[in-house]
Amino acid sequence: MKKLLSCAAAAVALSGLAAAPAHAARDYVWAAGSSTVFPFATRTAENFAKKSGKKAPKVESLGTGGGIKLFCGGTGEGFPDIANASRPMKKSEFDACAAKGVKDILQIKIGFDGIVVATDKDGADYNFKLEHLYQGLSKQVLKGGQFVANPNKTWDDVAGGLPGNRIQVYGPPPTSGTRDAFVELAIEAGARKYPTLDAIRSDNEKKFKALVDPLRNDGWVDAGENDNAIVGTLTKTPGSVGVFGWSYLEENMDKIKGASVNGVRPSAQTISDGSYPLSRSLYIYVKKANIGVTPGLEEFLKEFTSDAATGRGGYLQGRGLIPLPPGQHDAQKGIVNNKTVMGRPAA
Repeated sequence: MKKLLSCAAAAVALSGLAAAPAHAARDYVWAAGSSTVFPFATRTAENFAKKSGKKAPKVESLGTGGGIKLFCGGTGEGFPDIANASRPMKKSEFDACAAKGVKDILQIKIGFDGIVVATDKDGADYNFKLEHLYQGLSKQVLKGGQFVANPNKTWDDVAGGLPGNRIQVYGPPPTSGTRDAFVELAIEAGARKYPTLDAIRSDNEKKFKALVDPLRNDGWVDAGENDNAIVGTLTKTPGSVGVFGWSYLEENMDKIKGASVNGVRPSAQTISDGSYPLSRSLYIYVKKANIGVTPGLEEFLKEFTSDAATGRGGYLQGRGLIPLPPGQHDAQKGIVNNKTVMGRPAA
């Protein structure tokens, strides 16, 4: 009889464990992803912990692609509650999430950022056009009606009037949302200035991307997810160029300067009004199922979308975030309050 009671008690205990939330053992919020969003998420996590007395959320810089991949890996405590992203989630990523049981996702826009093309403060001034960035950095380029391995060795090979420095650009790796956005906003947009390539894109976007998107191995250097390291490299490597988010330029204007693109220099104003061509939106993606389960998650989301954090004059603006217009900012609060899930992306 005792043996039967013992077995029954064990069964009850096991059934209780099975019914518990999959990640109940984790008593803190976990966010992973974009190196651009990282400083904003970290600052918000610090303020959240001070205000609430709860554990500070764990924030990791893995790049947008790496963060979303980990986020979409499953629903248990071994996977993040939040994916930080410097580009919208792709349809393929959304589907990968769904395949692993991550089906209700909140998409929250936190603000704007610009991708800057920067140099050492004492270096030459660069006035790029989008087509210059394509001709300088794509692995193969259109020359004389033919696609050839990129023959340009210096920037003045690309166009007269650009400095004669060797093409040596330090930028983020393929897992980075900054890399994805730079390829779309600079390389692809520059390629589309050529009617032949624009026609290919209209007819077959996959073929267009295959021709245009790969970056050259002899002029582009994957410098990892640490954008501060790229800033340091520019000051030690005269003539080199770096690609990273606006906030890193704003924090280091005593050391580096931003190049103009299509005649517009990066600034808070030109990024927010969209006149700077390499402007983009920043996001966080959240598992709805984890709200109310992961301690502090809902409160952290409310802090992230508060006027004090991401509103005009908020503490993240002081870190380089470009705030959303008031109407858009209020809409993000509504997404958190109503737990409104996103639809499947179109692309």
